Amino acid sequence: MQKALTLTRTSIGKKALVAITGAILFAFVIGHLIGNLQVFLGPEHLNAYAEFLHSMPKALWTARAVLLLALIVHVGLTVQLAVANSAARPNRYKVSSDVGDQGPLMRYARKTMILSGPIVFAFIAFHLAHLTIGADVIQGYRFDPHDVYLNVVYGFRSVWVTSFYVFANILLGFHLYQGGQSLLQSLGLRSPRFDQRVRGAAMAFAAFVTLGNVLIPLTIMARVVGGDVPDLPALPPTP
Repeated sequence: MQKALTLTRTSIGKKALVAITGAILFAFVIGHLIGNLQVFLGPEHLNAYAEFLHSMPKALWTARAVLLLALIVHVGLTVQLAVANSAARPNRYKVSSDVGDQGPLMRYARKTMILSGPIVFAFIAFHLAHLTIGADVIQGYRFDPHDVYLNVVYGFRSVWVTSFYVFANILLGFHLYQGGQSLLQSLGLRSPRFDQRVRGAAMAFAAFVTLGNVLIPLTIMARVVGGDVPDLPALPPTP
């Protein structure tokens, strides 16, 4: 703990912690997506997966605590570094030809990095409230902790919920694209010889996560998934 606190006192230490927590979150993102993709296999598979996770409450809550801590440290230190960099150099440095030739996608990812972090943080908070805690985000439906499949289907039949998920996951994709490259650089593991491969791997990873996360709500909204689930009954008119 003392060593971790010491790291937060220097910019190099902060960047290292951002990279380490980013790696933890990267692992979670891919594992979370693979689990959620079971919605395409039907209610039995998704509900069985959820039941399996909840059969290990100690491991589940330990993982949640580690992820929450990693997320808070990652976002907090990223904001601190951005503020410190802005204060240290109000005028941008001239970029090298390597950076300048990275293309519009890379430049956009770099510019939105500081904004996408807090937005994704807010998205995760909403996601937990929506599908883990069971907040009433859909009128007329009561959250069922034992039927994850129905929660997901009814949740993503809401236009505003699906729109928010798609928007947040596109930002997450840009964040993963830029963060995947920055992670290796912050840990001193990046070499110019492998830059193109690193960029290609980061783009493939970000595209896979974004496409998978976006397909789930969109296919539910289009009734490709869960089409046999009846609509919620109409609410009685308010007097």
